[in-house]
Amino acid sequence: MTITVKGQITIPQALRERYGWLPGTKVDFVPDEDGLRLLPHKAVPTERSAFDAWLAIAADSAATTTTTDKAMALTRGED
Repeated sequence: MTITVKGQITIPQALRERYGWLPGTKVDFVPDEDGLRLLPHKAVPTERSAFDAWLAIAADSAATTTTTDKAMALTRGED
């Protein structure tokens, strides 16, 4: 592999397929005694605020089967 002037490398397709790395997969370079290891990125859990916790619960609470046309008819007084 060659590092480009932008610091990029191409991971061979066989390795991407073997490890299930798709476009957009986040990875980390982790230094060790022999050099660098390329590992899938593991997001570090962060503490959620009370608002974030409420938002996660409330996100789907307004789900409805009413269509836009039905809602507009109700606002016009059309039954």
